[in-house]
Amino acid sequence: MEQKIRQDMNIGVNLRRLRDNSGLSQEKLCAELQLRGCDIGRSTYAKYEAGELNVKVSVIIQLTKIYNCSFDEFFKDLD
Repeated sequence: MEQKIRQDMNIGVNLRRLRDNSGLSQEKLCAELQLRGCDIGRSTYAKYEAGELNVKVSVIIQLTKIYNCSFDEFFKDLD
């Protein structure tokens, strides 16, 4: 019997909000992540925003640096 992995909390809404507030497209954001050592393509990042994939901690750390935000802001409203 196949068992599906349960998705973790969906931070996609916050990812989209932070990206929109920064004025970055998914393509430009992924290019910045790649410069910082995170090999993330646009289609993968789109899945993060859609809640289809969980985000790696290394990517979260780089995103907080790119957006110049705290982890509290990153995880806002995810009680």
